[in-house]
Amino acid sequence: MDLVTCIIGGGGFIGRAVVQELLLRSDRQVVVVGREPAAPHLPSEVRYVQNPSGASGELLDTILSEVDEVIDLAYATVPQTSFQNPVNDILVNLPEAVRLFEHAARRSLRKFVWVSSGGTVYGHAHQVPLTEEHPTNPVSPYGITKLAIEKYAHLYYCTAQLPIVCVRPSNAYGEGQRVYTGQGFVGTAIASLLDHRTLDLFGDEGTIRDYLHVQDIARGIVAALLDGQAGQVYNLGSGIGHSNRQVLEMLEPLARTIGLPLRLRVLPERPFDVKINVLDSNKLHAHTGWEASLSFEEGLRQTWNWYTKNYKSLK
Repeated sequence: MDLVTCIIGGGGFIGRAVVQELLLRSDRQVVVVGREPAAPHLPSEVRYVQNPSGASGELLDTILSEVDEVIDLAYATVPQTSFQNPVNDILVNLPEAVRLFEHAARRSLRKFVWVSSGGTVYGHAHQVPLTEEHPTNPVSPYGITKLAIEKYAHLYYCTAQLPIVCVRPSNAYGEGQRVYTGQGFVGTAIASLLDHRTLDLFGDEGTIRDYLHVQDIARGIVAALLDGQAGQVYNLGSGIGHSNRQVLEMLEPLARTIGLPLRLRVLPERPFDVKINVLDSNKLHAHTGWEASLSFEEGLRQTWNWYTKNYKSLK
């Protein structure tokens, strides 16, 4: 009999890629739970359930009684908005997550994957690449809340035997990512070029980040679902860092081929930006066999080509 996997927040950028990855397997049925009335972009074989009350309502408890596995990708904020309203960042994320863990702990789930953030929970790096043992001292409200939810996940693993795995992805990019949201430098940089906008660079090089194509992130999340060990935390990244300026230097020749200039404004560094974040994913590889399959150069070119063909239809 097929296993039923529930993806909470499966209609988002990473969620859609996770859905596609699961559908490649012949032993899984997929249920997506979201707050919107419908998700027309999901494949027809996926069951979509609207749950406007989140973990506060009875519907989610009913859904969990009908599934074997859960992947939770739902999150109500991004790092930029967390700074604008730190209290709201706590209120709209932490209670929902804890209520979900309470519901899930009452069910006999095979596995629960909670998706955290490798880009924010560590804070300033003492050394790179960052392993899971690196100190966690986040410097954004977003990262603090993510880390708090990880701690609650561990609590429910220890006290209620919830078979939960936490995954800390690096910076996702790829085809179809929303732009100008305060999250996703690659997509916003491409959109800015196509819109003839000036790009702001904070510091001469900007920050250094570990960019991982969304397909590889989806494969990593599914690997954690299949073979990750309950109670463990896994980094999910490429292990290679690129500065904002390096990303723009790679995009510039692609833009030049269609006559688009790079408009760049260098501003002072921001004190709250983590200068460098690059993840060591050896633990995930050792436990599941996962490794990145798409180089940043290849993935960036693929993403650029998609936006140049589809961006106007998104506006």
